[in-house]
Amino acid sequence: MELRQLEYFVAVAEEQNFTRAAERVHISQSGVSAQIRQLERELGAELFDRSARAVTLTVAGKAALEHARATLAAAGAVGQAVGEVTALIRGHLTVGMVIGCTLTPLFDALAVFHQAHPGVEISLLEDSSDRLVEGVRTGAVDLALIGAAAATPEGLDALTIISERLVVAVPAGHPLAKQRRVTLRDLVVYPIVCMPTGTGLRSVFDQACVAQNLQPAIALQASAADAIADLAARGLAVAILSDSMAARYRDRLTARTIEDVDTPALLALIWKSAHSPGMRELLLHSRQAFANPDPRLPSEPTGPSPGIRATDP
Repeated sequence: MELRQLEYFVAVAEEQNFTRAAERVHISQSGVSAQIRQLERELGAELFDRSARAVTLTVAGKAALEHARATLAAAGAVGQAVGEVTALIRGHLTVGMVIGCTLTPLFDALAVFHQAHPGVEISLLEDSSDRLVEGVRTGAVDLALIGAAAATPEGLDALTIISERLVVAVPAGHPLAKQRRVTLRDLVVYPIVCMPTGTGLRSVFDQACVAQNLQPAIALQASAADAIADLAARGLAVAILSDSMAARYRDRLTARTIEDVDTPALLALIWKSAHSPGMRELLLHSRQAFANPDPRLPSEPTGPSPGIRATDP
């Protein structure tokens, strides 16, 4: 049994797909399949059920998964321990980012960290906030930028970057633009364009509608704020955005705070453990980047921090 076989096994288990797992570990799909088959022969049991479209773990696979992760973590700790003694941090960190989000301080932190610690390999992946939270809980993701409703996930450490209320954004001639106060009941009579399920902003909106027993017509969904604004500007639907997001489009959209939605949409960094030297350093650079964004970067018209572009609070 080899460490690379365990790495491939964990990758397939987390991706639920041999092709995506092969891309993740940077070898061919046939190579991953061959190594998994060899591992199964050594263990005397099939680890995956390959009969359905999504590859799922068998009972034996589920039993092996946590042990495989622990073995890989232990192997990585050996290199980290030696690295600390020699003042060289090594290893691998997986950073998650919610789909459709462009937050330049995060990229600044990764760039500075990479320059300071070239021995650490960084993987960046995009996914829904819900899946990223689960990834952090299982250890598949080390640090993630997620959207949440009202509060950050329990049991995880977090750094809140943005906390804002929801607004509805419409073209100047729209009836809602003429109202000084807008409630959920006012806007749900119109088709709506918003972020997809699994984002923090959408969670806030859905929870507010459920609380008032309202059933909005989600006509369109987009993971990027630019797309949502463009669709709303063309009169296809009313847009649900956060305050600073809507401020970017005030040249063509009028924003109104949704008066009866008090729950804020959050954008936060989350992590489970900062025991490794790599994670400690990455967190340090992340905190510095969000506290002091690069002054060379253009700031948004409004928002909680210069240089931050929020597309999924």
